[in-house]
Amino acid sequence: MGSYEEAIRLLNGRREPPKANPDEMRGSDDMLPWLRLLGYSDETLNSLNAIHVAGTKGKGSTCIFIASFLRAHGQRCGYPRKIGLYTSPHMNHIRERIRINDEPISKDLFASHFFEIWEKLPREATRTLDIPRYLQLLALLAFHVFVKEGVDVGVFETHAGGKYDATNVIKTPCVTAVTSIGMDHARLLGHDIQAIARHKAGIFKSGCPAFSVLQEPMVTAEFEKQAMKEGVLLKFVDLDETLPTDAAALKPVPQRINCSLALTVSREWLRQKAPDKELTTEDIICGIKQFSWPGRFQQITDGRCQWFLDCAHNELSLPYAATWFAEAITENQDGCTYPPRILIFSHFSDRDGQTLLNSIAKALETRQVRIQHLILTTYDIRRDGQASIDRNMMNRYKPEIQSLYAQAWRLLDPATKIWEERTIEEALDRARNISTRDGMQVFVTGSIKLVSGALSLL
Repeated sequence: MGSYEEAIRLLNGRREPPKANPDEMRGSDDMLPWLRLLGYSDETLNSLNAIHVAGTKGKGSTCIFIASFLRAHGQRCGYPRKIGLYTSPHMNHIRERIRINDEPISKDLFASHFFEIWEKLPREATRTLDIPRYLQLLALLAFHVFVKEGVDVGVFETHAGGKYDATNVIKTPCVTAVTSIGMDHARLLGHDIQAIARHKAGIFKSGCPAFSVLQEPMVTAEFEKQAMKEGVLLKFVDLDETLPTDAAALKPVPQRINCSLALTVSREWLRQKAPDKELTTEDIICGIKQFSWPGRFQQITDGRCQWFLDCAHNELSLPYAATWFAEAITENQDGCTYPPRILIFSHFSDRDGQTLLNSIAKALETRQVRIQHLILTTYDIRRDGQASIDRNMMNRYKPEIQSLYAQAWRLLDPATKIWEERTIEEALDRARNISTRDGMQVFVTGSIKLVSGALSLL
C-alpha cells in the first residue's frame, strides 16, 4: 500500500483547469462505469440510504446539521449507528471531506482505500472511457469508503452544480434538498438564475422526496417545473419557529434557514428508515450543540482581540457574513468607543471582486459600521512559502488585482487606511500591529482559501 503523501500527490496530479461551459462540465458521465469497475451496482449505491444536497449558499452547513441531528438520534437510540458525510472543499486537510460520525477518516484509512480504487481505475483515457479527475476521484473514494465502512446513511454535498455533478449517480436517494440559490459559478452553470436553478434541481429523482428553502420566484418556478418533470414531490421549507433562540450556532440568520431545512430532511429520512422513531427535542438541542463547521460564522477571541471569519465568496453570501460581523461587534458596544475595525480580504476567481467588496461595504453601511483599515492579501499563507501537502495552492500573488481592489474601496470610503500584504501571515501581523490597548475587531472574508490559511495560523 502506498503512503498518505503518495495518495495526495497522485490525487493532486488529477487537477485540471475549469471547463468553459456547462455542457463540458459533465462530471457524472463516467461515474457509473468507474463504479462498475470498483464492483458497485445500483443496489450497492442505493444501500447507502443517501441524502443529497445541492445549492449555492449553505449546502455544507445544511449537510453538517443533518449529520449532527442523525448522530444525536443515533447516540440516543442506536440508529443510525454510522453516518457518512461527504463535503467540499476542505478547510485544513483533505480528509475533512470524508467523515464518519463527524470524524475525518484517518490518514491510514484514506491511503488504504485510495489505493484500493486507484489500482482498479483507468490510468489513461480511451475513446469510450475517460480517467477520473480530482473531484470525480474524491467522490469515488467517498462512495468506496462509505460502502466498505458500512455506514447506515451517506450525506453527500454536491461540488458546484447538480445535474452533472460527480455525486449525482445514486439512482434512488432517500431525500434530496436544495439550499439558497444565487448567481454563482455562472461560467459553468449558466448566466441566468433559471439556468443555475435548473442545474441544481438536477439532483431531483423520481419517487424521492425533495425539499428546498424558500427561493426567489424565478427559482421557485424552475424548481416546480423540474419537480413536475421528474415526478417529484417538492416541498418548500420556511424557518422553523421551534428552533432554540439562544443557540450560538443559530445566531446568523442563514444558519437558522439551513438548520430548518436540515431538520425537515432528517425527519423525512427517519420517517423512511426508522418509522417507529423520531427526533426528540433533546436530539435537536444535542444536534445543534454538536454542530461545528470551521470558517463559517466563526469567532476567535484572544484577550481584547476579536477575529471574525467567514469564507463567504459570492454576492449572495457576503452580505450575510458582513451583517453577522456588524451585529456581533455592536451587540455589546460601550457608548461611542470601540477598537479599530479591520477588514482582511482576498479573492481571485472569475467573479468580480470589486462587486464583492461593494456588497460588503453596503451591508456594513446599513448597520452603520465603518472599516478603518482594509488589508488586502493573497492565498499564500506563510512568508517562507511552506504549506501543507493537503493545500496544493498555486502562487496567487497578483498586485495589479490588489490595486484594483484598493481603488474600488477608496471610492466607497476614502478615509479607510489600505494595506497590501504579500501573505496571509503578514496580513494577520499587520492587523496585530494596528491593534490598540482596546484591542481590535477583524473581519476575515472573501475566500475559502483566505479563511483556511488564517485559521491555520490563528
